[in-house]
Amino acid sequence: LARLTRSVSSAANIEYHAQIIAEKAVKRNLINGLGQIIGESYQADSDPYELLDKSEQYLFQLSNSNNRLTAKPVRDVISRTIKHLEEIQGKAHGVTGVATNLDIDKLTAGWQKGDLVIIAARPSMGKTAFVLTMARNIAMNVTEELRTPIALFSLEMSDQQLVQRLLTMEARIDAQAARTGRLTDEEFKRLIEGAGRLYNARIFIDDTPGLNIMELRSKCRRLKSEHDIGIVIVDYLQLMTGNTNDRSNREQEIANISRGLKALAKELSVPVIALSQLSRAVEQRGGNKKPQLSDLRESGSIEQDADVVCFLYRPQYYGITTDDEGRSTAGLAEVIIGKQRNGPTGTIALRFIEDYARFENFTSLYNDLSLPQGDVNFDQYAGGAGRPGGVKKGGKKQIPPPPDDESPF
Repeated sequence: LARLTRSVSSAANIEYHAQIIAEKAVKRNLINGLGQIIGESYQADSDPYELLDKSEQYLFQLSNSNNRLTAKPVRDVISRTIKHLEEIQGKAHGVTGVATNLDIDKLTAGWQKGDLVIIAARPSMGKTAFVLTMARNIAMNVTEELRTPIALFSLEMSDQQLVQRLLTMEARIDAQAARTGRLTDEEFKRLIEGAGRLYNARIFIDDTPGLNIMELRSKCRRLKSEHDIGIVIVDYLQLMTGNTNDRSNREQEIANISRGLKALAKELSVPVIALSQLSRAVEQRGGNKKPQLSDLRESGSIEQDADVVCFLYRPQYYGITTDDEGRSTAGLAEVIIGKQRNGPTGTIALRFIEDYARFENFTSLYNDLSLPQGDVNFDQYAGGAGRPGGVKKGGKKQIPPPPDDESPF
């Protein structure tokens, strides 16, 4: 009996033995997964960049104990879903995702984890200004626990150009004056103060030109691991390249990029915001120049892969100075949600301040114009909240036009 008792492992060491089993499981998974990748590496027709991405993705999943399962019992998914619904219950202003602090949150409830969001417009409509405004608001939310680290990939502008825009936007000074070295002492002081506020913002900028989808996913995994980024912004999609084998067909290459961006959003469980150019069909249309889903450039797969498609439209850009009801369109920018997989479509109007290359809610006009609230009614620009195809109504006083001294945006 004594000999049998000694041969049985003590329950006191159960944690140690469990750790050994877990470590052996990790090693076994490494051997199986990387062994398969090594085997594929010997194949002459294998793509080295795909293999690199595959190995990095496998290691990332393994290090986060996030191995792929073929299927999950519905009871497990129900438990996680109920827990999620409990967590978002009673969230401020109904925002359950990444809050932009712009009125677009009324329709989207914030950018949601795992979603691919396409923001599309014609050149010079303000796409970069729009995402920089969002990035600033997300990283510097007045509620500290809502601040979210951001990965911003700029394939068009340098990191210094982007930061210069962020500074002029934050300091509310003329971007063109800053670019041409014509700031007054007071404006430069405000610029330095704005830099102080932005200094600790968790915005990580990568301005690598010609980035391909594999490199982007690799960089995002590292940023997620090191800085726990909560949102990815890409400016802009058409400047990216797909897999090396897809160069012969641009439409297939764009399809590969959009699929990769959607896969990235799901893999990291973060919203991915990608800017996109619209085709010239918008300019060639007679009458209404408002963009629509068919205007997405080069590939229908963008529309298919995206969870949300937003269009930016500024009537003033096309020389339209008044709307159908005779109201001034000066400073008006419409965000048209043409597709939202899990929510309503509709239109939200924002104020575009051209001098600062900055977007704001119309309610902020009360702070800027020193007008009594009774003289201004901007409820007309809340159209679309909570219902598809919202219509703008009412309105008393018009927005003052911006100065003639334009800045690039």
